[in-house]
Amino acid sequence: MKRILITGAAGFLGSHLCDKFIREGNEVIGMDNFLTGTEANISHLFKLKEFSFYHHDVTKFVHVPGQIDYILHFASPASPVDYLEMPIQTLKVGSLGTHNLLGLAKIKRARMLIASTSEIYGDPLVHPQRESYWGNVNPVGPRGVYDEAKRFQEAITMAYHNVHGVETRIARIFNTYGPRMRINDGRALPTFFSQAMSGQDLTVYGNGTQTRSFCYIDDMVEGIYKLLLSNYHLPVNLGNPDEVTILQVAKEILAITNSTSVIKKTKLPIDDPQMRQPDITLAKKELLWRPTVKRADGLMRTYSHLLSAF
Repeated sequence: MKRILITGAAGFLGSHLCDKFIREGNEVIGMDNFLTGTEANISHLFKLKEFSFYHHDVTKFVHVPGQIDYILHFASPASPVDYLEMPIQTLKVGSLGTHNLLGLAKIKRARMLIASTSEIYGDPLVHPQRESYWGNVNPVGPRGVYDEAKRFQEAITMAYHNVHGVETRIARIFNTYGPRMRINDGRALPTFFSQAMSGQDLTVYGNGTQTRSFCYIDDMVEGIYKLLLSNYHLPVNLGNPDEVTILQVAKEILAITNSTSVIKKTKLPIDDPQMRQPDITLAKKELLWRPTVKRADGLMRTYSHLLSAF
């Protein structure tokens, strides 16, 4: 049994990771300040002896008594709605928060995995995006607070690995969806579902030809799990290479929900990436991992969950 600290435990990805590591027979310590996470995501865990929880902001000093084997740092606003409203908190959790947790990992001799993002590639000039691509990011644009927080997070993580010998793992996570997504988080899939289920127009930015690659939560959690347990310390793309236009996925959600809503096109946000597709050659080689859930199945599972909570 390993003892694992998961920050951002009450968030979408973090809560699913708590479930995964407890299922695998481990003790999990969740940590969250509920800035964007919700207690409902982890309420089912409070009754378990394998789970404990700290209501704490990781940008402040982090202390957890006892041995820790692994740290998974998933604390951060992660949607444009959140990080545009909370730019300073976003920058602080990527910088100060990561620094605090790396210090904890050093003291505890723990392996630490950070949740980086495909957004470090910005509006890419290389397609699909591979780990060797350095990105096309506007550091002073509205999205820069998230992009640069994550780029700094990768840099300080590598510094602790190289200088202090901390065992580190870096997951570059591409668009992920599934149960426990916040319906109002501003990202494409929950927004489309919410609009379709409420009979509102589906708002597609620009002409809808920009692309995304959506990975179902179960596949993503398995990829993160395998990366943590691997011997590979450089960044690894985790995502589903099944690229789709935003307009197409909007149409798919209309069909799934049997909605009579119509698609309405609106102004494209500043610095919105025009294409996004992971090259997962490295993940397939180093982790023996690839996503298996087809988008049609994942969207239907997500819709079923949303229906029960709507």
